[in-house]
Order: sequence, then C-alpha cells, then structure tokens
Amino acid sequence: MKKTLTFIASLLLPLLVGGISGFFTAEGVNTWYNTLVRPSFNPPGWVFGPVWTTLYILMGISSWRIFRLEPSRERTAALGIYFLQLVLNFCWSFIFFRYHFISAALVEIVVLWCCILWMISRFYRLDRSAAIMNIPYLAWVSFATTLNAAYALLN
Repeated sequence: MKKTLTFIASLLLPLLVGGISGFFTAEGVNTWYNTLVRPSFNPPGWVFGPVWTTLYILMGISSWRIFRLEPSRERTAALGIYFLQLVLNFCWSFIFFRYHFISAALVEIVVLWCCILWMISRFYRLDRSAAIMNIPYLAWVSFATTLNAAYALLN
C-alpha cells in the first residue's frame, strides 16, 4: 500500500505544479498572450495541454523510480535537483504569463533548462530509465526556450 501511495504522490506532484500554475496564469494566456506578435513556428494552443500532461507524468514516474531507491546522498541530491526544477517550472508561467516579463522569463527558462540537464545527469547515475524519461522534457523546454526568445525579439 505504501508503494502505491508513493507512486500516486509522485505522479500527482508534478501534475499539481502544472495545474496550479496554469490555473493562476490562465487569464494572462487568454488575454495578454493573445495580443503578442507570434513567431511562425508557434504551435496551436491545444498542443500545450497534452504535451505538458505527458511530460509531468513522465517526471512523476522518473522521480518515483529515484525515490524508491535506497536512501543515499546521491538519491537525496538527485531529488533535491528534481524539486528545484519543479519550482523553476512553476515560476516560469508566472513570470511570462502573469507578470508579462518576457525577457526575465527567457533568463529563467535557461536556468530551468540547465537544471533539467543537471537533474538528468544525476538521475542517470542512479537509474538510467529515470534519466531517459526526462529527455522529452529537456527537448520540449529547449523548444520553449527558443519560442520564448522569439517572443522576446518580436515583442
């Protein structure tokens, strides 16, 4: 039972982070964001929900794979980096969509990208599958960084 609850909690945490940030920044998405000049490669809005949901589920599974390992300094460090990147992930939406600081969001997402890479490298030392599950996340944040940079240039 404890393993099942841990797994569910691991899945719910990133989904809640995404859901809460989305809830509090939705107004900016529906108003201010629609007034911006969009880059030609901006995907349609409906793409973001399924992509982020998939990425949050993969994050949850990968963090669970690390959490279930024997306690160690490496595991604690890896999970600490995981939580740090979740905080950065949460904050980006507020910086961009709620406060409209496009350039600051660009700086923050670069820090997030570095943190994700760091997390993947730490996860890899402990569980290669957990690390590999985060490669789509790194790829999407790479794309999001490019998109953020385009918005910064165009607006």
